[in-house]
Amino acid sequence: MLSDAARERYLRHILLKEVGGQGQQKLLAAHVLVIGAGGIGAPLLQYLAAAGVGTIGVADDDVVALSNLQRQVLYSTDDVGAQKAERAHAAIARLNPDIKVIEHRTKITDANAGELIASYDLVVEGIDNFAGRYAINRAAIALRKPLVSAAVGRFDAQLSVFKPFAGAGLPCYRCLVPEAPPRDAQVNCAEEGVLGAVTGVIGTLAAIETLKEILKLGESLAGRLLLYDGLAAQFRTIALPADPQCPDCSAIARD
Repeated sequence: MLSDAARERYLRHILLKEVGGQGQQKLLAAHVLVIGAGGIGAPLLQYLAAAGVGTIGVADDDVVALSNLQRQVLYSTDDVGAQKAERAHAAIARLNPDIKVIEHRTKITDANAGELIASYDLVVEGIDNFAGRYAINRAAIALRKPLVSAAVGRFDAQLSVFKPFAGAGLPCYRCLVPEAPPRDAQVNCAEEGVLGAVTGVIGTLAAIETLKEILKLGESLAGRLLLYDGLAAQFRTIALPADPQCPDCSAIARD
């Protein structure tokens, strides 16, 4: 049963007939791993904690830099030089002290991705390197964990949910990006810049998709790619089919 304090904190969720008290209890029982506590991860972590996701893992091996503060709204000037995972933990505790936060101060690789992901129900990533994304994708497939994946450019962003094991024709991340593009073709905000608020838009949308997956609400983005153009103020969604030759997901059993 929800305590009186919990009922008051989550009242606006409970009032939603699609969520209610039972849905809020699902959120409180959920275990979500957020990989990347940067521009996308900052609003994502805030909204997951505010929503009452009971256990949140924060995986990031970086420290807060002054140049991060233009978009990584989880941190303050006093946090510069500190570990992002530790400062994210502190910020979440201030927002919602009932949330359990697990720090993973490590870079995600093929060697550790499976072990990190195994104890969580769902994974959300907003990192900026393809080797890490491929490692997360392979581990999520092997463990049959839904993966919410977000990426951002200078003024644009994209978002999808990958769970190829959940049905015929559903893709994985590598169906979208079969091979990492050449280094000179990769968008890097450290070199090209990014409008800070764009990361807030896509991080918030990633939080919505995460909550939908936990609550089994609405239409999943699995099999679709959401594209956001900040300069044109436009969203569009395109179909994203599975690649029958995908080296990561083509051989898996599908429900």
